[in-house]
Amino acid sequence: MKKIALMGLMIAVLAACQPMGPVAQSVGRKPALKVIAAETFLADIAQNVAGDRVKIESLMPIGVDPHGFEPTPTDVAKIAESDVLIINGAGFEEFMAKLLENAGGQRAVLEASAGLTSRQPHEGEIVDPDHAGDPHFWLDPNNVITYVENIRDGLSAADPEGAAIYEANATAYIAKLKELDRWITDRVKEVPEARRLLVTNHESFGYFADRYGFQIIGTVMPSVSTGSSPSAQQLAALIDRIKATGAKAIFLETGTNPQLADQVAQETGSKVVTNLYSHSITEPNGPAPTYIEMMKSNTNALVDALK
Repeated sequence: MKKIALMGLMIAVLAACQPMGPVAQSVGRKPALKVIAAETFLADIAQNVAGDRVKIESLMPIGVDPHGFEPTPTDVAKIAESDVLIINGAGFEEFMAKLLENAGGQRAVLEASAGLTSRQPHEGEIVDPDHAGDPHFWLDPNNVITYVENIRDGLSAADPEGAAIYEANATAYIAKLKELDRWITDRVKEVPEARRLLVTNHESFGYFADRYGFQIIGTVMPSVSTGSSPSAQQLAALIDRIKATGAKAIFLETGTNPQLADQVAQETGSKVVTNLYSHSITEPNGPAPTYIEMMKSNTNALVDALK
């Protein structure tokens, strides 16, 4: 009996020393995923879906204009080491094809805007012949709901064990986006409809205008990219349109050279507002440290200048 008891004890000890099975090993374990989002605002959106399970890195530094971004060898190395790359898509990251070619390797590429349809210019808006659509979907928070769903599904495919976490985080963040939409709607009501006239640096606020009842009067640079330059005729036409409509302000993104806008303002009597954050969030102590705060900051700037 003593021998049988001793053998039973040895078997129990040996069993306790064996490695845990796959299910037990996965409990509480975070995946070794390296996830990169192209832009800072996109990294913030994705981080809200990932929560504490995965750290999302931004390819671009804060304050960088994606339209003029030129990847460095360090950026190529980041992409080469990544497992998942999240991009806005819709042609926004014009540098991306070459970057991926240089990086090589295999990774999942998530297009956050997949499934969204580009807006059509309204009557009187300038059509950019070099860009078929407008990729600035995120400037309407309702479109960002689609971003969140795409990111949720992409992260769940890359990390199935975290799917329930991504689902719960996405649901919570979508509720915040819907609240943001209501907040912007209420704030915009402070501007009479006749004054909801937008003149911007380039064609980026179309989705915002469509959602919240603004009219696009014109842009300093008649393109969805900031890399173009207006002709003298285009500037003259913009000046005439501002005079005809009585648009009160010209809105520029931070970091934009205000020289051309200042010239237009001198001719029209409008003011230049330079504190829009459309392509990048700010440092944590800045006015737009998250996507939601970026949208609130932009709304406040627009409303305060036009009401």
